[in-house]
Amino acid sequence: MNESRPGLLRPAILAAGIALAGWLIGHGFVQARASDRFVTVKGISERKVQADIAFWPIMLSAADNDLHAAQARVDAQMEQVKAFLVKQELDPSGFEVQSPSVSDAWTNQYQDRTKVATRFVVNQTLMVYSEKPQAVATASRKVGELVSAGMVLNSGQGPIFMFTRLNDIKPEMIAEATKRAREGAEQFARDSGGRLDGIRQASQGVFEIQPRDPIPGASEETQMNKTVRVVTTVQYALAG
Repeated sequence: MNESRPGLLRPAILAAGIALAGWLIGHGFVQARASDRFVTVKGISERKVQADIAFWPIMLSAADNDLHAAQARVDAQMEQVKAFLVKQELDPSGFEVQSPSVSDAWTNQYQDRTKVATRFVVNQTLMVYSEKPQAVATASRKVGELVSAGMVLNSGQGPIFMFTRLNDIKPEMIAEATKRAREGAEQFARDSGGRLDGIRQASQGVFEIQPRDPIPGASEETQMNKTVRVVTTVQYALAG
């Protein structure tokens, strides 16, 4: 009888061990799930800004059967445009005359030279750079004066307005977005009967510069007034 007791105890001990291990595993799982309680929130910050620099490519064209005459006409027009821009209080140190491009109708092998009215067309661009974007915008609205003076302008490209002082407002915007994210997380914690227990992870979104006024077909670069926007995503652990 006594010799059989060890054989009977072994299954009982094994069963008790399995039960205890199961309890510990289950209890640990509950604790792990409790520690995984978290909330992910987003904070947004926006600023209304104005462009601080402007670029304005102004293309002039002249046609003639004599190449030198066509170039001379473009050169004369270029001086008139510069005088116009100075009159609009733009600094001539920001004017850059780019290399001309010339098209010769006679180089077209399929073109009948006897039917060519004008052989040469000279195009040349004056690139205007200014830290007075408002003055550039005003001048661009007065280009009709140049056209009235007989100039041929390629107006396919208007002024480009840029905001370059993003680094000046980044710290303040990040702080504001993070604060708003925390406010949202705290509200969630209160509503769920818990409290925040530190940041698990956080990520800062990309700063976006968008047009202040969403005009159909108009890009951000063509507008003086802009909106800078950033979204911060923060994950908070929850306790309680």
